[in-house]
Amino acid sequence: MIQSIIKELESNQNEEIQKQVLHFFKEEIKTYGIRNAQVESIAKQYKTEFQKLPKNQVFAMCETLWQSNYIEQCLIACHVTQYIHKQIEEIDIHMFSQWIDTYITNWANCDTFCNHTIGDMLMQFPDIIQELTQWTQSENMWKRRAAAVSCIIPARKGMYKEHMFTIAQLLLHDKEDLVQKGYGWLLKETSKPYINDVFNFVMQHKRTMPRTALRYAIEKMPEDMRKQAMTKA
Repeated sequence: MIQSIIKELESNQNEEIQKQVLHFFKEEIKTYGIRNAQVESIAKQYKTEFQKLPKNQVFAMCETLWQSNYIEQCLIACHVTQYIHKQIEEIDIHMFSQWIDTYITNWANCDTFCNHTIGDMLMQFPDIIQELTQWTQSENMWKRRAAAVSCIIPARKGMYKEHMFTIAQLLLHDKEDLVQKGYGWLLKETSKPYINDVFNFVMQHKRTMPRTALRYAIEKMPEDMRKQAMTKA
């Protein structure tokens, strides 16, 4: 099945899109030049087959995709782990943590994997929030971004409010732009159910909070709140 997926990706290679994709990333990436919607469409063709397989076999196949370092193969691995979400157990967070450390090297794969596979896990297994909190202290910037973006969907639903602020606080002065954007995005989603709490957090920390994170956090707030937050005094 993996070879069939790879052949289909190779047959859809597009040099023009390949050039466009490379402009989206600061990091060096490998790409076939296939748009995300088409990659997801290819993955869906095999969804039922993956769901019939035992979890460990699926994980091994995903590892093969991750190891290619092609962004499209990695994205398919992200979709596949979400397809088998009913088989996922709490202990699998340790395997996924290793995948982040070993294979994730760009924001697209980080966000697709963490938003969905780990986000779904977090809603099912609340205790893994402790693991995500530990990720904020990782030397790996993608692990630190993962700590925030894994919480996006639960935050949007109003879940684990205090933990969302704990993660934002731990990442508050991170020097990496993509980590700042990650926890700023988390605060923005948290503001949908808890706008006043996020506003108060931003006002408390705005003098030292990186402007990148601050702008993300207040993006959906009313204009008067945004103006207050952006005022440095």
